[in-house]
This record gives sequence, structure tokens and C-alpha cells, in this order.
Amino acid sequence: MNFEILRHMESFTQEMFNNIIAFQEKEHPAWDTSLSFDQRIAKLPLHYLIFSNPDRNPETHGPTVAHFYPLRREMRLIAHYAEQVAEQPVIVDAHARNGFIGSLLARETRGGVFGLRDPADKPNQIEMFHDPRCYRLEEGTLATFAGPADVIFSAWMPPGQQLNNEIRRLSPKLVVFIFTQHEDETTGQRQTGTDNSFGEALADDYRILEERSLTRPKDLLHEIWPDLTPNIEETRWLRILARKDVELESVGDIQVEPKYHWEEELLMAETAYAAKQEMIRRGFPPENLI
Repeated sequence: MNFEILRHMESFTQEMFNNIIAFQEKEHPAWDTSLSFDQRIAKLPLHYLIFSNPDRNPETHGPTVAHFYPLRREMRLIAHYAEQVAEQPVIVDAHARNGFIGSLLARETRGGVFGLRDPADKPNQIEMFHDPRCYRLEEGTLATFAGPADVIFSAWMPPGQQLNNEIRRLSPKLVVFIFTQHEDETTGQRQTGTDNSFGEALADDYRILEERSLTRPKDLLHEIWPDLTPNIEETRWLRILARKDVELESVGDIQVEPKYHWEEELLMAETAYAAKQEMIRRGFPPENLI
């Protein structure tokens, strides 16, 4: 790994903490629904795509922004496949919530995205966070959606749910799942779906086209900046299914510029984390590396 960017760690850290404090005090543009989506996501801290704002009430609200930090190359990969099945594919976001994740996907596609927000879901703390130029948000569920759908996009399916019957009824050409297999250490409940929510029950009609994973190390931010919150290790998966009668060309690796702002923070955190682990491997005491 190239550690050259760590030369800028001091100035980077100052700016990052300024953004974190502004977000916590609700002075960051992300909270202002009157601004454009571009303005709201500019300098959106990675910290608040991993954790929620301290004043969130978990009894009444879900995550402040989203359940995970998306990468632009993931959104572009999905879009590349979606655009192979239709010139302007009808993409249905099955778990729209505040529209944030679906809007990032919509910005990469020619046809935009239609989001279904289940009224039974706890709303995100920032309840409206979508891009109206390319994302349409309505209340409803996939069970009541009449169609058509070229692509069903399921990002962070609520625990205990599965969409197998709805997918069979709508028969989309592509199904995209973003999920984790992690179980809550206290309750034993899955964070997303069930054991057969992500294509296992669809094997007669669908094949896995792409499957990629991303692991967030334990205490990724806390190890580098001790004032920031510790986190558990978590692996999330991107799984893309194609209907067996649909012929598609493999997309391969995607490199997209510019990346999202939080990806710049992720790169710095991962680089510093790797450098620290290397120094520990060489025998330096961990307490001297903060």
C-alpha cells in the first residue's frame, strides 16, 4: 500500500473533525432539505455513514443517514449491468427509506430510480435525503407494486424479511442485493433478511452474475483517531443476480472518478490503519503509534 498520503494527515484530520463537528451540531448541509443533493453530500463525513448522530432516538428512528457507506464504483457497476437490459431501465428501490442510497444509484443511470418507502419502517433521522432530479420516492412496498421492473434493488433488507415471492411475480431481469450476514451479538438477530433472502430461493430462475464483499475492520476510525467511536468488524456483500434467459456481458473492474467525499476519508483511514498494523508487526508498541 502507498503510504504517501499520510504526509497530509495533520491537515486532513483538522478538516475531517471540522466536518464531524458541523454535522453533529446540525450545521452541515446534509441536514438542510432546501439544498440540492450535490450540496448535501459534499463533505458528508464517513463517520456518519458508519454511526448515527448522538441525539438520534433509536426507538423512533433508524440510522441518521444510511446503514452503510456506499462506494461509487459499486453504483456504477450496478448501472452498467442495468443499462444492458434496457436503454432506460426501470429500477425499483425496494427499501427506499430516505432515498439516499437509491439516489446515488440513480445518478449513475439513464432512467433514474423509483423508490418505495415502507410506511412500517422506522424513518431515518434525516427523513428526506434524495435527489429529485433522478429519484422518485413514494410510500409503498414491493408486495403492492404493480410493475414493471427491469431491476429490483434491495439495499439492506430489514431483518426477517425476504422478497422471493415479489421477485418471482415481477420477474425482473436483474436483482441486486446489498446485505450483511452479521448477527447482533446480544439478540442473535440478523441485521438483514433471512438465510434465504438473497437469491438462494431463486436459483431455478436466476444465476449469480457478480458477488463482491467489503470488510470494515474493527475500530477502523478509532484506531487512528481515538476520539472517534469504536466499531465492530463487519462484512457487507454486493450480489447481482441475472435471470437465466438474459444474456449479459461481464463488466469487470470499475474505476470511477471523482469518488464520493467519504471515500477519500475511507482511503486515509484504511491507509493509516494498514500503516499502524505494519508498525505493530515490526515490533513497535501500539500505544506509541497514536
